[in-house]
This record gives sequence, C-alpha cells and structure tokens, in this order.
Amino acid sequence: MQNSLSNNLWKINQQLATVCLSHPFVQGIADGTLPHKSFAYYVGQDAFFLKAFARAYSIAAAKSPDWKTFELFHALAGGVKEELQLHQNYAAAWGVNLETITPGFSTRRYTDFLLATAWSNNIGAIAAAMTPCMRLYAFLGQQLATPEIPEHQYSEWIRTYSSQDFEHLTQKLEKVIDSYADNTQEAESTYCYAMLCERDFFQAAWEMASVNRVEE
Repeated sequence: MQNSLSNNLWKINQQLATVCLSHPFVQGIADGTLPHKSFAYYVGQDAFFLKAFARAYSIAAAKSPDWKTFELFHALAGGVKEELQLHQNYAAAWGVNLETITPGFSTRRYTDFLLATAWSNNIGAIAAAMTPCMRLYAFLGQQLATPEIPEHQYSEWIRTYSSQDFEHLTQKLEKVIDSYADNTQEAESTYCYAMLCERDFFQAAWEMASVNRVEE
C-alpha cells in the first residue's frame, strides 16, 4: 500500500491535511472550546453533505463492474448512515432541525462536485472524489485522539473518526482508487479539489462563529 495510488494521493495533499488539522475550527473541537453555534452550523451543513455523499455511493454501486464492489459501496453507504445518526444526536441535543437546512456556498459547491463526478465518471474517479473526506477525517480523528481522547463536549466526534471501524471503511474506499482509477492525472486533480472543499467547509463553519460573535 505504501506505493499505491491512494497513498501517493494522500502524500501529495499532506500540506492541505496539515492546514485542516491546524484550522481553528478543528482545534476548537480538539480542546472543546469551539462555540456551540459554529458546531451547530457545521452539523446541519455536514448532514446535508452526507446525504449527497450517500447518493454518490449509490450511483457508484450502480456502476460497479462486479457484485463484490457493489456490496462494498452499499457497506460504505451504511457507514454514512451511522455518521448521520451521530449528527441526529447532536441536532436533538442542540435544537438543530436537519430537515430545514439551507446549504451554504461551500457545502453546495462540494455536493455539486461530488454528484457531478458520480454521474459522469467511472468508479475509480468517483472514489478519488470521495476518499479525501474519509481519509482526512480519519487523520483528524486519530491526531486529536493522541495520546488519548479528551473528555469534553466534542469527545464523541473525535471517538467516531479515530475509530478502527472508520479507518477500515476508509481503506476499503482507497482500494477502489487503486483498483479502478485509470487516469492518474485526473485522480490527482479530483482528489486535490475535494481536499480544498474540505478546507473551505471548515472555514465556512468557523466564519459563522465569527459572525455570531459580532452579532452578540
């Protein structure tokens, strides 16, 4: 796996991954100081995003060349359902109505990109668009859980994304890149664009916190 395409794509984007890790939104999750309004905004936007993510998995499943890959994408979609349940729990606790979320610009740009890629490309390219979200969150969760998971209001977020179950799902999606991505240049461009979308997603949630502070 060290010289695999998926691993090389991750290495190419290490700087962006580090930028995301050091982002004040992520660091606010790390130490539990992130304002509630910022995280509540993120929960709603991420729930909207995850629904599009699940749809992209379904499109990829329909394009799968064999039953094993078909089942893999459905298993990955099941992982999204578990993430959405986590968001439902947060929403219930903090009074967020996930059914009335209006996607922000960064959210819409990301979901439009994912679904356009899913409809117009093969499963290797689809996996290249979807893997950055999985690999980045696994990376963030594992980093924030080192040396141990802190106990505060965002501990469950860290626990979810640092888990071995989430790591295993990420590795399964990476194997799709390695098996089916037949255009390395396209995969690099797609992967990097998704990483930029991830960075902007965090930034949008953090800017929402800044707006709330000004209003208060």
